[in-house]
Amino acid sequence: MPAMQPALIVHGGAGAIAPERLPLAEEGCRAAAAAGFAVLRAGGTALAAVIAATIALEDNPLYNAGTGAVLNIDGIAELDAGLMDGANLEVGAVLGLHRIKNPILLARAVLQSREVLLAGDGAERFARSQGLEFVDPAYFVEANRLRRMEVVGGGDGLVIQSTLDNPHEKHGTVGAVAVDRDGHFAAAASTGGYAGKPVGRVGDTPIAGAGFYAEDGAGAAACTGQGEYFIRMLIAQRVSAMMGQGVIAHTAAEQTIALVGDRLGGAGGLIVIDALGQVGWARNTPAMPYAYCRGDNIEPVSGS
Repeated sequence: MPAMQPALIVHGGAGAIAPERLPLAEEGCRAAAAAGFAVLRAGGTALAAVIAATIALEDNPLYNAGTGAVLNIDGIAELDAGLMDGANLEVGAVLGLHRIKNPILLARAVLQSREVLLAGDGAERFARSQGLEFVDPAYFVEANRLRRMEVVGGGDGLVIQSTLDNPHEKHGTVGAVAVDRDGHFAAAASTGGYAGKPVGRVGDTPIAGAGFYAEDGAGAAACTGQGEYFIRMLIAQRVSAMMGQGVIAHTAAEQTIALVGDRLGGAGGLIVIDALGQVGWARNTPAMPYAYCRGDNIEPVSGS
């Protein structure tokens, strides 16, 4: 059996992004795609690649994940993340985190354990046992304050402008999907939810089959947008099943997002890789920054 051409695609969230911010959003996606694809080019697994790409996105304050996570109605960051290995259908997911700098690393630790999903204090207790990096909750508050100051001051800040005008516009989940040379797929997602969300609200990001999904022989997907709609229709698993039945990546992505909008009136986007290693993406929002690398295409291709 010939080796699969490795491929990886990332997204930086779907929503209304000020035009002057889009180049920064695409630049960050290109950097994340390059980080993940470097793992694949070195012979690494799809799982390791999506983790590397997601860390790059979580560490970039532009995106609503990790460092850039927005605050809930009580002014506290609540972070969620999910990870799936298509080779064995193992899943690791976490939700309601307040002190973990890189939630995707905790999701990886859960995937490697006997559990699938850990929440809140229990998840953070497990993170401590794994030696993961903690930050004070004020870390996220300060990051939000600095971004707001940058935008209000007219500087070169990395904020999605619409968040300041309408906090519910920032559905900035980040995600990554990949396939490696052995034909194994993986998917990852990470988010801070939406600004001003109710305490304890959980969207699709940490729910396998809704916000992320990967299965060898079918493909992989990562979603972003109004998570409640993606949960109701199990969008990530739905689009992966379509690809498993032979629908090519871009067509499957477009048909699935159209279904979210037409059936439920939901908004968002998704990225996918199909069983042939082809990448695809779709959105029904004004923008969704993305970037991908595939085969010998070392330089990331980006768009929004």
